Amino acid sequence: MKGVKRKLARWLPSSLRGRFVIIMIAGVLAAQAASYALWTSQVRASQLEQLDELSSNMAFSIASTMRFFRSLPVDYRHIVLDQLRSMGGTRFFVSVNERRIPVEDIGSGPEKEVVVDNVRAILTQQLSIDDVVVEFSRPETLRVFNNEVLLYDLPPRWGQHSLLMEPLSPPILVVQLELAPDTWLYVATLLGVPDIFSGYRWLSEERLLVGVLVLLSVLALSLLGITSVTRPLARLSKAARQLGDDLDSPPLKESGPKEVAATAAAFNRMQQRIREQIDERERLFSAISHDLKTPITRLRLRAEMLDDSVQRERFCASLDELSELVKGALASVKGLDLHEEPQPTDLNALLLEIAEELRLHGGEVSLCGSVVPLTVKPLALKRCLANLLENAVFYGQKATVTLEEQAGIVTLRIHDNGPGIADTQLSRVFSPFVRLEASRSRYTGGSGLGLGIAKHIARAHGGDIVLSNHSKGGLVATLTLPRQTSITGL
Repeated sequence: MKGVKRKLARWLPSSLRGRFVIIMIAGVLAAQAASYALWTSQVRASQLEQLDELSSNMAFSIASTMRFFRSLPVDYRHIVLDQLRSMGGTRFFVSVNERRIPVEDIGSGPEKEVVVDNVRAILTQQLSIDDVVVEFSRPETLRVFNNEVLLYDLPPRWGQHSLLMEPLSPPILVVQLELAPDTWLYVATLLGVPDIFSGYRWLSEERLLVGVLVLLSVLALSLLGITSVTRPLARLSKAARQLGDDLDSPPLKESGPKEVAATAAAFNRMQQRIREQIDERERLFSAISHDLKTPITRLRLRAEMLDDSVQRERFCASLDELSELVKGALASVKGLDLHEEPQPTDLNALLLEIAEELRLHGGEVSLCGSVVPLTVKPLALKRCLANLLENAVFYGQKATVTLEEQAGIVTLRIHDNGPGIADTQLSRVFSPFVRLEASRSRYTGGSGLGLGIAKHIARAHGGDIVLSNHSKGGLVATLTLPRQTSITGL
């Protein structure tokens, strides 16, 4: 069941408007198919009822004709037959033959069964004759006499006026029954239903034209209605994509259907709460910074006054670690500046600037490749790149940066000469305050927030950071950034 749903979802349009249109088309086609099926069954039932009545009347007329012939002396029967043939336009063509004339029987289905069963049953009842043969024949193959003369070979005044309806050529009902030994009465007649065996065509030109016109009308009206309904949803989707770019954007218009208006109102409340929480976070960290700096400074002064040099060194190291934790937390807030506007940024120039700053502190960074400017939040991205390069230089004293772009994806690889990281720890180092003892101790500085901040900034730009160990040694940090993206979460 799940597999069927996945296959069905793969073929459905991705947009809500497209899916609504598909649903409307399926609904219209299903409604038309149901209406055509109902109409067809009613037409078929009406046709069968008409055939039942016509064949019953025809059978009684044939029975009357046969009773008349049976009542005539044999010597006078040919005179009556000649008179009937000479009149033309009569309802039946009648002949008396020495044997039963073979007929190429045609047709099938419930229509034929109704006619044959009615005629046979009525003639058997009315004439008390069991051997009643009822068949249908085409006019061009119908034979009417002992010598098997074709209907088309008869004089027009004999049979063609009563049995031929050019150009329709309807099937001819042929009834033969044995009046006496070597005496067969032959009756041929028309039912007056030219298309009795023509069947029903679902896709006739008229029905197809009506169906197409109905479908186009429903689609046009549906598109107007669906566009009106989905327009507020499109505005909501656009606002959600832009939420990370600008938390101070104006609230959505709470209009449209009740459900859409309620969703817009909920989105506006969410935006307001996020804005309040961010402001509260900034105030909280500012207060922490202000409140912690003073006691840390006082403790540092008191630690310097200790006579025991070992205790003094331990106190100062602990205070340095506490100070680094406070600075790292504050830096994480400043590095994710919510109010920074995205703008085209030259990544090559940004990397050269960071490399120059690291060179002044003894680090060596080489750059290979270049890309055209990318639209990003420059201060946030600089913070991301600086954290990655600082880690690379700290562990390996030297880093090689490779910059390239393919299929709209900018890829930046930083390869250091350090010891690398165990494969089981590659994802763990992105967690806050995680520092691997094998590479960095608490006394060498650092808060363990750098890689986590860098990954958060990369994902907010629609990209990601992946760490891997190089086959020739060292760690490789791969940063990917899409060129066309909506920056969120900063």
